Amino acid sequence: MSKENTEKEVKTEKEEKVSPEKEKSKTISVEKYNKALEQIVNLNKEVENWKNKYYKAYADVDNLRKSIEKDHSDALKYRAEGFIDKLIPALDGFNMALNVTPSNQEMSNFLQGFNYIYNNIMASIESEGVSEINVKIGDKFDEKFMNAIDTVEQEGEENIVVQVLGRGYKLHDRIVRPAVVYVSCKPGSKDKKEEKSDEKDENK
Repeated sequence: MSKENTEKEVKTEKEEKVSPEKEKSKTISVEKYNKALEQIVNLNKEVENWKNKYYKAYADVDNLRKSIEKDHSDALKYRAEGFIDKLIPALDGFNMALNVTPSNQEMSNFLQGFNYIYNNIMASIESEGVSEINVKIGDKFDEKFMNAIDTVEQEGEENIVVQVLGRGYKLHDRIVRPAVVYVSCKPGSKDKKEEKSDEKDENK
């Protein structure tokens, strides 16, 4: 083996040997990399956490805004409800008076005046969204729009309106007062209800 080849082999071995300082430096670099990677992962988790909190807070604020807007809209829409409720007894009085058959010309003139005032009142409250609940004798009883205060025994179908005692009113889609009615029931059914009621009282 030549001297030149021997020197090359020795040089190669020296190059392959890594000094302890360099080895330590590589180890520190790996540790720094892993630590930096861990910090990045944690930061990403924190960013995701705050992002979720932001979206949740945004959704809560948006829902609150919509709720406030709806409450405000409803307050405007139904602002006349209390006034209409207080006005209904006066409307009932007008209806009772206008259903009277005039016995003379003087009474007829009075009723014409009442009718004029009543129509003006109705026009005013209708402009606020008030409408009558149209219930007629012979209609099927509907608890959504009617209040049955008593029953009348008669042949035929049950729960049919036999008398309208008071007109119903609604404000937009909200019932201010249901129509007050009498409804039909089968002959003898009222006696049976009274007997059952008496039995309950005796058992108490």
